Amino acid sequence: MRISTLVICAFVIGGMLALGGCGHKLVAHNGESTVAVYPDEATFIKLVDLKKQGGVGGMIGGLGEGLAARQVDNNTPVRIVSSDERGAQIEVTDGEFKGLKGFVARDNVR
Repeated sequence: MRISTLVICAFVIGGMLALGGCGHKLVAHNGESTVAVYPDEATFIKLVDLKKQGGVGGMIGGLGEGLAARQVDNNTPVRIVSSDERGAQIEVTDGEFKGLKGFVARDNVR
């Protein structure tokens, strides 16, 4: 009986640890209700650089974001695959875009 109790406790602890890694969500800012999920980090960097240029480059960057990025609802649960100083490679784990993989800016993941 003592061994079965230890096995059950081990499974419970393992389950809690597994669920703890899945608690990330997308976070929209500045009154937005969606978060842009880019296909990859390279696309994200190119479009952010274009937007920073202002003028025609900024306009092209804004249009490119609309075409290249998927808009995913705020508070959508995600799993972080990898991350760096710019952002995170994520996979949507629930909702309308379940299974979508892409890159989001660092401040758009909680």
